[in-house]
Formats: sequence, structure tokens, C-alpha cells
Amino acid sequence: MAHFIETRASLVNDAIDGFLAASGGRLARLDGDPEIRVVLRAELDAGQVAVVSGGGSGHEPAHAGFVGPGLLTAAVCGDVFASPSVDAVLAAILAVTGPAGCLLVIKNYAGDRLNFGLAAERARAMGLKVEAVIVADDIALPGVKQPRGIAGTLFVHKVAGHAAQSRAPLEAVAALARRAASAAQSLGIAVSTATIPGSPRSERLAEGQAELGLGIHGEPGAERITMPKASDLARLMTERFTGVGAQPLALLVNNLGSACALEMQVLTRAVLATDLGRNVRLLIGPAPLMTALDMHGASLSILPLDDELEAALLAPVPVPAWPGAVRIASPVLRPVPEGLAGEAFTPSRDPVASARIAAVTRALIAAERALNALDAKVGDGDTGTTFAGAARAVEADLDRLPQAHPAALCRALAERIGRAVGGSSGVLASTFFAATAAALSDGAPWPDALAQGVARVQGYGGAGPGDRTLLDALIPAVEALKSGGFEAAAAAAREGADATARMERAATGRSSYLAVADLVGVQDPGAAGVAEAFRALAAAG
Repeated sequence: MAHFIETRASLVNDAIDGFLAASGGRLARLDGDPEIRVVLRAELDAGQVAVVSGGGSGHEPAHAGFVGPGLLTAAVCGDVFASPSVDAVLAAILAVTGPAGCLLVIKNYAGDRLNFGLAAERARAMGLKVEAVIVADDIALPGVKQPRGIAGTLFVHKVAGHAAQSRAPLEAVAALARRAASAAQSLGIAVSTATIPGSPRSERLAEGQAELGLGIHGEPGAERITMPKASDLARLMTERFTGVGAQPLALLVNNLGSACALEMQVLTRAVLATDLGRNVRLLIGPAPLMTALDMHGASLSILPLDDELEAALLAPVPVPAWPGAVRIASPVLRPVPEGLAGEAFTPSRDPVASARIAAVTRALIAAERALNALDAKVGDGDTGTTFAGAARAVEADLDRLPQAHPAALCRALAERIGRAVGGSSGVLASTFFAATAAALSDGAPWPDALAQGVARVQGYGGAGPGDRTLLDALIPAVEALKSGGFEAAAAAAREGADATARMERAATGRSSYLAVADLVGVQDPGAAGVAEAFRALAAAG
């Protein structure tokens, strides 16, 4: 798998330099030894407790992304998924610790415990005041002697950073951090492993499988499951959290790397709908906070709240990577404006029209996968879903359509499809049927009315014959209707769709950005969909 890197050896240092360049001078790093990778605030306040954390790289924005007022004073960065050295941790302590002392926030991995722990001992031997808190929030394996520290560590960063920013003494900062660390719980889920830049991807999950209870270093999960739908997954995960009761909670929804925003929002909604979710008072995320490179997964972390912890989590910080905590509130719902209601159609029955419409809708629904597969090669892979979505909307309203009144029927189709299908496809289809309806109302026969619809699509869409769009099938099909029946139109549509596979450019749409080699030999999916619709019309008679 290709990655944007110089060399594997320089990966972390190069990344830190890129990160600092984007900080606008807000952050700095220690210089002089390339093995010591410490990101710290450009301006330090010796009068407040320093909060230092870190660990292996690959978890960005953790940990360097959370350096700033109200959060960390410094972050120590190791190699990818590897603890930083004792010298690197000690360098961070020495660089930021003043008379107020330093708190180390350590994730419960053996390397981190040992290296941070020895660095703390060496700093104490130099006369510095250093306290440490170990975070072990992972609940994947109940009863395990050394639970891992994962995304719940961010709760500790925030409350400790807030206490330090408030100029609380080291003992108070450490006490609050330990209280948060002891109460935080986290659980992860993923459908893919992580890929270390410069290395091949490791595949251990079959399609449809997921690992529940995994860490943040690509290690296998506690159990392998068949991926359920979001609501069932949310229940499965939240039921693993223990000792929560009815107390108010903070919920942190963490993207482990490559889950898309839509998935994360769906998961968040599902979690908030569970029994545990109903106790959530503060929400942090969904956002990539403590990732595992490009792992396709998420983790949930909870923290029971009291007034002090809630105030600390709510306090705003000028750190771009921190999404802030928001109070859970019911969504504000407002009615759809009445002006969108449109024309009220009186249902009527025409067996021939009904059979033809039903044949087309069934055909487009059946062709969904095939059309998506075509579109995946030259577009964004959703043409089949778009056509099928329009078909399902029409099918659901079939008995409520004015089947016996052609102009009203086309206006109804324009309204149904325009409402059900988004993007340019929905608008063009709605335009086609609306223009056809207007022509029918003026007394035009069906072939001429359909031609008027085609002309409007050409005018608004900007494409024409030979531009590798659905028009390459629709135009010849409508022309064929003027002198023949549906069989002639279906043959013309199929010939037009086949011809798009030989066209070397597309004038509009996502295909217009592709090279000739990517287009040749692949039918335009929109044209293929039109051909499928006319095939169904011909079969219905």
C-alpha cells in the first residue's frame, strides 16, 4: 500500500515538523537529538503544574495534538506504536517542569510504564517534583491484571490540564487525574487492521467480520464477531460497561482512523439511544482523537461525572484538535414549510400504465448492483442506488398516482422522483418528467412530449449526444418511439448505451475527470440504466 512518506526511518520526525508548521507558532519542539521527539508549548508558565503525556506515534492527534493551554504542556512521541525512550521522557520533564512540579499521564502499556516510570525516578533524583497517574481504561478483558490505557486517557488529559491551568497544586492536579483515570472505561470495535506507513497491510478479518475489544496498536481484539447493524452494536458495547448506574456520564466517541463521518454520526446516535446513552450528559466527538493509523473502527469511552469533572471537561481550550464537550439536548425540530406540498394528485387507475410503471421500477431495482458496479469504475459507485431509489419511491406510491391522466401522471412522477433522489440525477429526472407533462398538457403526443423532456434535460444539464451520459441512450430511444414502438426504442437505447463504452471522454459528471484508459470499455452507468428501463417497457408491452 502506498503512503505519503519520505522514508520509514524519518516518518515521525517529518510528521512532527509538518504538524509544527501548521501550528502558527503556538507549539515548539526540542532540538539537538533526532531520537528525542518532544512537542511542547511555545510559551511556558513555570507557575503552573506541567502535564506531560505521550507514547507511540500513529495515534494522532494524540498526543502532540493536545498540547496547549488547558490540556498538555508537552507530549513525548515514540516511533510508530512504540514507547518513547527514557531519555526522551526525561528531556520533556526537564524542559517544562518548574517549581510547581510535573504530572505524568501514562497509558498502561509495559513500555510506557517502564520508560515514563524510570524517567520520573531520575527527575525526582534531580530534585524535581513529579507525580504520575497510570490510565487503564480498557474493559475488553474483564479481570485482566493490566488493562490497557486507550482513548479514556483523553479524559485524564483534559481534567488534569484544566486543574493545572487553574493553578491548582501538584497534589490536587494528581488527585483529580487519578479520580478520572480510575473511573474511565473504554471499549473498541474495528472492521480492519492498521497499516503502518511503508509496510504492507495485514488482513485478518473476512468481509462482514469485526473485532470487539481491540487496542490502539493493531493488536487483535478480544473477540471476533459478525458486524451487526449500528443499533445492535451500540447495545452490545454499552452493555459491557459496568458499575454505571443512573449517574450522569461523559461519552467520548473516538474514530480509530478511517471510519467516515457518516458512520461515526450513526454510531453516536445509536449509542445515545441505548439505556446507557440516556444517562449521557456530555458528549465529546465523534472525532478522531486517539487513532490507530488508518484502522477502520471506533471506540467508546465513558466517565461518570461530578461537578468538578464536568466543569473541567466543559472548559474551552484553544487547541484545534480538541472538539470540546457539549451538553446533550433534544434536537430542535421544525415542520417542513407548507409551500413544498405541491400539487395534490387524485389517484386513478389504468392497468396498462400501471403494468408499465411496475415493470420499469422492478427492473431498475433489480439492476441496482450491476449499475453500481459500472459506476464504481467511472464514478462514485451510486448510480444503481440512485435509479433504484427513484424506482422504490414510485413503486411505493403506485396506487396513489393519477395513472389514467398522462400529464398529471408525469407531474406526479416529477414530484416523487425529485423528492426521493438527491443530487443532479434527481433534478434532471424531475425536469424530464415536468417538461414532458407540460408538453402533454399542450396536446403533444407521447413521443413529442418525451422529446420536449429530453430537450429540457439537455438545456439545463449541458450535455448532448456523444458526451457519454444517459442522454446517449435516452435520445435515440425517444427518436425511435416516433416511428416505432417500445421494442424499437429499447433496441436504440441498448445500442446507445453500448456505444458509450467506446467513447473516450465524458463532458459532465465525475467521469469527465477520468483518463481515457479508465473510460474505454465501460458503459456509462446512466445510459445503461435508461436502456434497462426501456427493455422493461418493451417486455411489458
